[in-house]
Amino acid sequence: MKRIITILAMLSLLMCAAMSASAADIDLAKKSTLEKIIQSGELRVGLEAGYMPFEMTDKKGKVVGFDVDMVKAMAKAMGVKLTIINTAWDGILPGLMSNKYDIIASGMTVNQERNLKVNFANPYIIVGQTALISKKYAGEIKSFKDLNNPKYTITSKLGTTGEQAVKRMFPKAKYKSFETESEAQLEAYNGKATATVYDLPMNSIFFAERGKAAGMGFLNEPFTYEPLGWAINKGDPDFLNWLNNFLVQMKNDGRYDKIYDKWFGSNDWLKKVQ
Repeated sequence: MKRIITILAMLSLLMCAAMSASAADIDLAKKSTLEKIIQSGELRVGLEAGYMPFEMTDKKGKVVGFDVDMVKAMAKAMGVKLTIINTAWDGILPGLMSNKYDIIASGMTVNQERNLKVNFANPYIIVGQTALISKKYAGEIKSFKDLNNPKYTITSKLGTTGEQAVKRMFPKAKYKSFETESEAQLEAYNGKATATVYDLPMNSIFFAERGKAAGMGFLNEPFTYEPLGWAINKGDPDFLNWLNNFLVQMKNDGRYDKIYDKWFGSNDWLKKVQ
């Protein structure tokens, strides 16, 4: 009899624990950004419209790009309207953490430093750093390893993984940072710098448009591994779970491939942004 009472008591405790856990899960779900998005009927997305072809402004002043089409599909899946909030790169993480928007979708590389401040959904695309070489040094520099030389000056965009890669991998070289990637690219294009380091998509576009005709070199084999991911605030497992499942579905029902081919399959979109 005593044993039966003990078993019943244990079962009662387990049921109470399960009920408490369930209540905690429900409470956490109610606090989720996902729930707030559904209740407000609006998905607010932070990005910086200056990273072709991920996000940029077309001739009509509209923000377009790969990331924009992805979050359009995201908002549609949620059944809410989409609001794009164009934000300077150096303030994009603080903006998320101060609740100016619900998510960052701006070609952001997942790294440990950023991950200390925010959470990332599973990577939606992989890019890496490449180097455009000025005409003067195009025949001299054949590998990214050659750039680690005190006689060279390398440029990149302030606060990006391109800047981090230069400082980490080419410590002997001189480094100059710029507010935009186009300024950094033009420095090498005009022969004022040896090379510019930036993500493969942007350097590929610049090389195809201007660099190749100008005799620049292009080290187009990425020398870093950089997954891009959507950033959200910490402590929100429901939103993170939804985003990861959304991405899996996008990649398996053809929607992702359609968007990818639109922006990376050709350069037709350039006519609308230049």
